[in-house]
Amino acid sequence: MSQNNSATATHSEQKEAAALSSIFASTGMTIAKFVAAIFTGSLGLLSEAIHGLLDVGATVMTYYAVKIADLPADEEHHYGHAKIESVAALFETGLLFVASGWIIYEAVQRLTGHGGEVDVHPAAIAVVIASIAIDFFRARHLKAVAKATNSPALEADALHFSSDMWSSMVVLAGLGMVLAGFPLGDPIAAIGVSGFVCLAGWRLGQRTIDSLMDAAPEGVGERVRELARAVAGVVQVERVRARPSGAMVFVDLDVAVSRTRSFEDIAQVKAAIVAAVKADMPEVELSVIPHPRAFDDETVHERIMVIARNRGLAIHHLTVQSLGGEKMSVSFDLEVDGRLTLEQAHVTASELEDAIAAELGNDVEVETHIEPITIDRLAGFDVGTQDVAAIAAELAAAAERGGVVSEVHAVRVRATDEGIIVNFHCRAAPTISVADLHAAIDDVERAVRATRLDVRRVIGHGEPLDPR
Repeated sequence: MSQNNSATATHSEQKEAAALSSIFASTGMTIAKFVAAIFTGSLGLLSEAIHGLLDVGATVMTYYAVKIADLPADEEHHYGHAKIESVAALFETGLLFVASGWIIYEAVQRLTGHGGEVDVHPAAIAVVIASIAIDFFRARHLKAVAKATNSPALEADALHFSSDMWSSMVVLAGLGMVLAGFPLGDPIAAIGVSGFVCLAGWRLGQRTIDSLMDAAPEGVGERVRELARAVAGVVQVERVRARPSGAMVFVDLDVAVSRTRSFEDIAQVKAAIVAAVKADMPEVELSVIPHPRAFDDETVHERIMVIARNRGLAIHHLTVQSLGGEKMSVSFDLEVDGRLTLEQAHVTASELEDAIAAELGNDVEVETHIEPITIDRLAGFDVGTQDVAAIAAELAAAAERGGVVSEVHAVRVRATDEGIIVNFHCRAAPTISVADLHAAIDDVERAVRATRLDVRRVIGHGEPLDPR
């Protein structure tokens, strides 16, 4: 099992254990409160017992919600099942408001003289005190587990137990007022309990509805934007969308990158963004969408190369000339499949020329030199050593006549169905420009091909002379 899967399994076990312990705790305290309410006739205790009964149902629902929430994504639920926790929390909120409405109604009835007497018994007080202690420790534990696992359902449970603790304190105060000779203290306490319950339900409902409506978690969008901007290659962060789903936060990120970058470069930028966000925010599941953009600092060369690359065409020997004012001349070699007819190759070249003219302006001159390339792999074999030696000698002689490159070595000669292909290495001064080196190697190639018509290509690799 991977580290992430292990962590998920641990979170699942923690949530289920916490939810199960909540069921036992709330069930035990609810039974005790009902017994105490029956013996004392306390509306405050009865309201607490009914509240506890709803809590038992809510905790059972929470238990099953956290089990379902940790199921993996499937064909129908591409983002997993974590939203079930928010649905359970919303249902709990509805139960809280229904219970509060009934309790307030009964309390008003007693305040207007339509209720029974309250018989305060020490056992009832003991039940309330025990309830306060249990609620305190349960809320504390549930809050810790909810924070560690980012569980809305357990957070709702923690909020319930916390509100139960405060409402039990109000009930205890009401019973104390009854003992002190103020019988209306009990219904007043019941209304106070309902107030705590409604407040807890309102807060829980806000968070739950936000989750179900995909409200962005506070600060997530800003932090993701900040991390993405710091990644090399990201020119601009165009949009960030975040939505919570249980313990995970799904984020869609749109970034602008230079269109002159290769597909491999853009893939590396995406990977770097994901790594940066994951290291800082492990709970985020990030989807990065890069958008190639044209920027003002692009050179004419880069703009032309992008157009050719986007059409799947290879060009080289690109030359751009300024002819005074804004007039421009562009020329390059276009590589096409050597098996194409002239008509087919001309269509390809014309379409590329039109695209370049549309990019640079219709008054630009675009000239294309069509070169054949071999698309399929050529079957070849090494020629005899005598032929290799003869061609090596011709290469060395041509290099010597040119006076720019020297020390011809690593000569390889292979015969193919399309002719002989020659590869060789040579050396030149370390300070020579690439353009001058290329021209010198071209001179060597032309010299050899002028005397050997069966040679299809001569490919030279230049290396700097050892300064020693």
